[in-house]
Amino acid sequence: MSAFRGILTGFGMAAIKDKEAKDNAKMEVVKAAGLDYHTNQLPAHKKAETNRAQAYSQLSSIFESEEAADYFDANGFITGDGKDVERITKMLEDKGIKPDAFKDYVPTENYGDRYKQRQTDFESRFDVVKKTFDMQGSGIGPSTVNGLLTKPEGDITTTEQVTTPAVEAQQIEGTPIMTSGTPERTEEVTTTLPRSTSDSPMSDFFISKIGSFNIGDESKIAAAASSYRGFDQGIQRDANNAVVGFSMDGNKNIEYNAFKAVMNQVSGKYEKDDKVSLSLAAEEANTVLYNQTQGTLESSIVTDYKAQELRDQDKKNKGLNTYTSSGFSKSFNSQFPSDQNKIDALKNHMDSLGTKSEAQYFARSFPVDVDFVDGTNVREFLLNITR
Repeated sequence: MSAFRGILTGFGMAAIKDKEAKDNAKMEVVKAAGLDYHTNQLPAHKKAETNRAQAYSQLSSIFESEEAADYFDANGFITGDGKDVERITKMLEDKGIKPDAFKDYVPTENYGDRYKQRQTDFESRFDVVKKTFDMQGSGIGPSTVNGLLTKPEGDITTTEQVTTPAVEAQQIEGTPIMTSGTPERTEEVTTTLPRSTSDSPMSDFFISKIGSFNIGDESKIAAAASSYRGFDQGIQRDANNAVVGFSMDGNKNIEYNAFKAVMNQVSGKYEKDDKVSLSLAAEEANTVLYNQTQGTLESSIVTDYKAQELRDQDKKNKGLNTYTSSGFSKSFNSQFPSDQNKIDALKNHMDSLGTKSEAQYFARSFPVDVDFVDGTNVREFLLNITR
């Protein structure tokens, strides 16, 4: 063998060994990914899907309406975290389904459609691993999925017979002219209901069980609220030290208006002999406002949610009680992958809050450092649509 051929052979052997090393390294990565898939990702996915199915069935029973459960699933309230039923019933504890609210409800897609899409999205994340190892599915059988609400594809049509009564010919008064009569006519009329009502706001389906009360004059409301959230700093008093109102700048003023709105919503529980216990209403309003704002953001929408220290706030947000986070949570991103999906989910939540002040407070409480994929700041977007 010539020296030149020996060099070429050496290079060839080195290249082969290098490729083998890279292949082996790649296989080790795939093995690690496969191990993570089997020990972490797949069990978590199966558990979430089982939780979803259970929550869906339980909500169907609670509301005596599969369509109601489908509405919550379609709009992202069912996440599979095991707390869906508790969270939804807590949110609606003062509300009931309007009579016949879901009579004509037709979802844009059914539970099975959404389940299949989640399966596709989950499995696509492990395409490389799946090509190498035999993987299992979600663990939810087709009979379980088919047992949940399933609507036919396409628009829903109803056909009914409509009879138009006969009209007799009559003589026009003062003339010999006769009108032409028409015989009785029966025909079939088809009405089409588009598959679009899953996008409707929650207020279309639910109504307050307890109604709203005039819970008292401003001074009494302010006095009851003063024990919470630093509102005492905005209490206005007259020369006799009596409470006459409330005034603070920026976010605190909006927070106070939202607090009052929630007090009004829960006040029916504490009404007796035409009087409302404002202290009890204020106590519950404090909890409810937290749960629907900071609590929802922290548990269901973003990660590492925390109040921003005053020294860290930028100039335009000074003193506005702003918050930061690490971005949208994995579960929220998985449930609402596109910007439009996220916008729809956030709008739907704010629609469910009942008043503009509550929606504005939610928008102002959103982290300042989260953007959509297109670069739009989420908080600024929410502030714009709630103005």
